[in-house]
Amino acid sequence: MYKNLVARCACALAAASFFIPFFNAQAQTPPLKAAFVYVAPLTDAGWVRQHEQGRLAVQSALGSRVETRYVENVAEGADAERVIRDLAQQGNRIIFTPSFGYMEPTLKVAREFPDVKFESITGYKTAPNVATANARYYEGRYLAGVAAGRMATQAGYIAGFPIPEVIQGINAFTLGMRSVNPRATVKVVWLGEWFNPPRERDAAMTLMNQGAEVLAFHTGSNAVMVAAQERGKLAVAYHSDMRRVAPDAQIAAVTHLWGDYYTRRVQALLDGTWQSGSVWGGVKDGMIRVDSFGSKVPAAVRDEVQARQADMAAGRLAVFAAPRTAAVRDNQGRTTIEAGKALDDGQILGMNWLVEGVQGTVDR
Repeated sequence: MYKNLVARCACALAAASFFIPFFNAQAQTPPLKAAFVYVAPLTDAGWVRQHEQGRLAVQSALGSRVETRYVENVAEGADAERVIRDLAQQGNRIIFTPSFGYMEPTLKVAREFPDVKFESITGYKTAPNVATANARYYEGRYLAGVAAGRMATQAGYIAGFPIPEVIQGINAFTLGMRSVNPRATVKVVWLGEWFNPPRERDAAMTLMNQGAEVLAFHTGSNAVMVAAQERGKLAVAYHSDMRRVAPDAQIAAVTHLWGDYYTRRVQALLDGTWQSGSVWGGVKDGMIRVDSFGSKVPAAVRDEVQARQADMAAGRLAVFAAPRTAAVRDNQGRTTIEAGKALDDGQILGMNWLVEGVQGTVDR
């Protein structure tokens, strides 16, 4: 009996010793390292904040399987290239670079690190280890324009650079306004940079001095919202809800949501299924949403915007489509969308004209 007991114990110990290395290997598997590069400082609202929310969503969803970090306030160009390369050298297996000016630095570093995956957010050039993704911001702009057009006629728009993404937004906002207020006009000021709160504020003040009743912007801070609040005017928040600094001024917010996309891409890398490609998602994909209506917005306006948002999500409303009875023209009088026709994605992505009702040009 004693011998049998010893034999059974020996077998149990042998079995346990077989599994111990397996469990140790599992416990010691290092987390996948993912990094994010931000073009401006991390603040409580704006472009960078929404991408930071995306990073936090990844960390929350995947827990100890990932280790995420970010570098903020990285200028486009040589600084971006240096930071992206440093992150690749530090063992990050996937690097997200959310700014248009990061596209070329990302591609350059990607060629040096073929085993690292890169996500060029707002870029359009891919490579075997570089994917691109963007959101159809213009869809939210159109919806915000509907709200703005119900509450004002003269609008001002502060914009960073005249790239297609920004031009799409200006045109969509104007089309939205004029769909409910045909007399509406939008005056554009180009800044030539994405993040400069004092200049954003100055541009907002200038536009309000020139008669703008409502402001929109495609820059990185909340300075426009603060200026509108101070002057008792209206404004559309961009990137995120900004009612904290503009409780009376905010009409609504065009909000970007990156958490689901970022989590899916990191999960794909963990699963070994990551592939390069391009994603351009909008309202129906949950990447863009108009919400956070301000206290001055009538319930009827909120309902109208939400109804159009539902139509957009269902594919019943296209922003860049002309009615059967009239063509869409640019602000030089040229036909840009034939009556009854709609622009395809290629035409939208190459947009280099401003729609009728916009005061300004595509040159800074």
